[in-house]
Amino acid sequence: MRIIAPGQVGLERVDALVDGLDHPEGVTYGADGCVYAGSETGTVYRINWDDRGVVEVGSTGGFVLGLALDADHYVYGCDSRRRAVFRMSPTGAVDTYSSGTRERPMSIPNYPVFDAAGNLYVSDSGSFPSGGGCVYRIAPGGRTSVWTEETRLFANGIALAPDGRSLYVVESIRAGVVRVPIRDDGSAGPLEVVVELPMAIPDGLAFDADGGLYIACYRPDRIYRLSASGQLEVVADDWTGHVLAAPTNLAFAGPGLRHLVFANLGRWHLGRLSVDVPGHPLRYPTLR
Repeated sequence: MRIIAPGQVGLERVDALVDGLDHPEGVTYGADGCVYAGSETGTVYRINWDDRGVVEVGSTGGFVLGLALDADHYVYGCDSRRRAVFRMSPTGAVDTYSSGTRERPMSIPNYPVFDAAGNLYVSDSGSFPSGGGCVYRIAPGGRTSVWTEETRLFANGIALAPDGRSLYVVESIRAGVVRVPIRDDGSAGPLEVVVELPMAIPDGLAFDADGGLYIACYRPDRIYRLSASGQLEVVADDWTGHVLAAPTNLAFAGPGLRHLVFANLGRWHLGRLSVDVPGHPLRYPTLR
């Protein structure tokens, strides 16, 4: 594996999609062509791509982390204060979609991602720095099971592989990314380490159309791309912490998915990075 040395690089391809949000951590892209983000005070924002207008969809009253959307523009989000995955309608009505299982209630639900069948995989971080994380699998309608307990080292951002046959999981304490195969019966296979990032705290993940995996790091202020062949490259790095400011979740967005949008927990803006290879589209299941 060849690593390109980091520096303050890639910033000429970055601008702010929108500013003035309340320390956003979660970000995703909807089938309606809008970007969605969450805040540390529970607000869910909808951002129009063309005019960058911001609408406050609703609030959970907690701390919104990762987000996912279905085909009807309902938002499914992880709330670390409420210790649950909430569902928010386009009008802002909120209910609890899952709070874990009776045997294992959620601790720090962190990031959700849908598969094509409408199953929602949700990472739960456990605690920092002791870990103890897991991944839940929530079937359409809310029936919840613990899918794997192997992701113990602070499970964080997750991404479904483009072929849908495995789940990639950030383990922030490991300082790396692992892969968990999805067996034909839906169960989890054995964990495999994909990449380790010494002296970093990785957070968010997103795949592009070539199978490249983008990895945002809360520390340092950096975004990597891991190619399908295993080459790790720094695509954006900001030692000043102003343009990239504790980047967390990632989502490809805009026409042709030619921009990578990232949340900045350390500041108030969503950044966007123009890319040469478009993103792999997310899945928006019909659940009603």
